[in-house]
Amino acid sequence: MFEGSTRKKSAMIGIAGVVLVLSALFAIGIGSVSVNPIVTLQTLLGNGDETSSVILLDIRVPRVILALIVGANLAISGALLQAVVQNPLADPGVTGVSSGAATAALFIMLVMPQSSFFVPVAAIAGGLIAAAMVYAMAWQRSIGFQPVRIILSGVAVNAIFGGLMGLLQLLYSDRLPAAVQWMNGSLAGKDMGDVWFILPYSVAGWIFALLCIRKINILRLGEQTAHNLGQNMNRVRLILSVLAVFLAAISVSMVGLVGFVGLVVPHISRMLIGSDFRFSLPFSILLGAIMLLIADMIGRSLFGAIQIPAGIVMAMIGGPYFLYLMRKGGA
Repeated sequence: MFEGSTRKKSAMIGIAGVVLVLSALFAIGIGSVSVNPIVTLQTLLGNGDETSSVILLDIRVPRVILALIVGANLAISGALLQAVVQNPLADPGVTGVSSGAATAALFIMLVMPQSSFFVPVAAIAGGLIAAAMVYAMAWQRSIGFQPVRIILSGVAVNAIFGGLMGLLQLLYSDRLPAAVQWMNGSLAGKDMGDVWFILPYSVAGWIFALLCIRKINILRLGEQTAHNLGQNMNRVRLILSVLAVFLAAISVSMVGLVGFVGLVVPHISRMLIGSDFRFSLPFSILLGAIMLLIADMIGRSLFGAIQIPAGIVMAMIGGPYFLYLMRKGGA
């Protein structure tokens, strides 16, 4: 029975991988200028005409790859945060991590645009500061962390950094147009240079997360069980939190604020494949990549030449889903 269940879950991960590849191939041909699948394949194989090569290889392929990478990053970040705080309502956006990273990145963009190469470092620092604020406010000496307090602290931290972002927008309104798309979570205008920049950091984060699966599963068993197994749970929580912040912040620095991927994907993964992180984490990586890819594909094809940032599309999808989870009591 156990072997059958394992085989079934492995098959689901394999199916998700196939769906990801097919979705990526389909997304490359979709946009304000549609390219049929045969021409898409010919172009990807190096046999396309000059116009198709420019549209597909120079514009859409980098965008598709970046959507896959960022979607995977945010899904892992959300899954790790939910494991750390033991609450399915946790994600980089709800806990304030994304807003902290975005505020720091926006500060560099608007105040010191000549130092734009510091944006990723600033985003990571901002995310860590936001996470530290949340955990500091949620900590109680007698009982430790309470999941509800972490969510409420995240709401407060979001409000603080949201106010700071608003202040920056007012003070530097003349420089704001260049950052508007980024603030809404857009993948437009990205090239392979952006992909090569974020890829090594992301792959390192994915590998480290997968290496932590055993510790995450122990964390799920509860404090007493983990202690009996010789695990220092405070250290594990700290490591997982830093990793979650890193993956969320590096994504925010590249494409801006994209919410709800980290909330929705781990929850769907648990429903479909269970809570065992040996299966749910790889499945979440694939599902997060697929979800953001579809959101971006909808945004750049729904209204023709007018492109809707993926962050807005995800907000329209994730907002109602978040309310649904709240209605169910966070179950």
